[in-house]
Amino acid sequence: MISPPFIIFIVIIGLIIFASFFIVKQQSAAIIERFGKFQSIRQSGLQFKIPLIDKVSGKLSLKIQQLDVIIETKTLDDVFVKLKVSVQYKVIRDKVYDAFYKLDYPHDQITSFVFDVVRAEVPKMKLDDVFVKKDDIAIAVKRELQEYMTDYGYDIIKTLVTDIDPDAQVKAAMNRINAADREKTAAQFEGDAQRILIVERAKAEAESKRLQGQGIADQRREIARGLEESVEVLNKVGINSQEASALIVVTQHYDTLQSIGQETNSNLILLPNSPQAGSQMLNDMVASFTASNQIGEAMKNAKTKKLEE
Repeated sequence: MISPPFIIFIVIIGLIIFASFFIVKQQSAAIIERFGKFQSIRQSGLQFKIPLIDKVSGKLSLKIQQLDVIIETKTLDDVFVKLKVSVQYKVIRDKVYDAFYKLDYPHDQITSFVFDVVRAEVPKMKLDDVFVKKDDIAIAVKRELQEYMTDYGYDIIKTLVTDIDPDAQVKAAMNRINAADREKTAAQFEGDAQRILIVERAKAEAESKRLQGQGIADQRREIARGLEESVEVLNKVGINSQEASALIVVTQHYDTLQSIGQETNSNLILLPNSPQAGSQMLNDMVASFTASNQIGEAMKNAKTKKLEE
């Protein structure tokens, strides 16, 4: 029968052997110390250490990590602004010793460098330039960090200025300036559109008047041509020009009466339409033409007599 002390001894030996093995995860490194002194660096996989002598002092991740740093600083035009700088970094595989032993708090060290660089660069710029040149700020931060952190076993992969947040009043003022500028541009476009519309409308009206005048001129030309042909026809049957003109006028008078009578929607118009009125109109026209011819002849004779004297 196995005695209890022997069982305890076997259990202790098993625990010691079990404690001799440990696992290091992928993309990680373990620091082994022996009696408090650095012994070795173990990479990923199943590893062995001497029990009670060797100790896993710590582990470091070899993955790319990100640290977000928020800095409040002042620009050249005295505007306070908050910047969010994201630093992507990793431990250099060949410098795990430096990364573990030279820095206790790498995050604090990186944050201090970021503060120093940003507060040296941003006060040289106006607020608008901070937005435009944010990549220049990121490059300056990366250059400064890379120079110092390499000695401590860290590689700076990339730095990004991911957010620029001015004071709320400053943002409201910037929005008002932008809105006013857009309203000004919109007003200019509307004014140009109105001007073009007025010009085009004036051109269209001028063209309409030109065509209307041309139409009236053509109409009068044709009326005159028709009257001339009518007078020639009447002259051939022994009616002189005065009587022919009067006859044409009377004929147009009765044509007008006929046209008005055929229109159902016409308003009430009172015009003389008896035969006596037509005869009187004809006699008045003939008398008027005769009188005008006599006056013209008298003026012509007077002018001739005056020239002879």
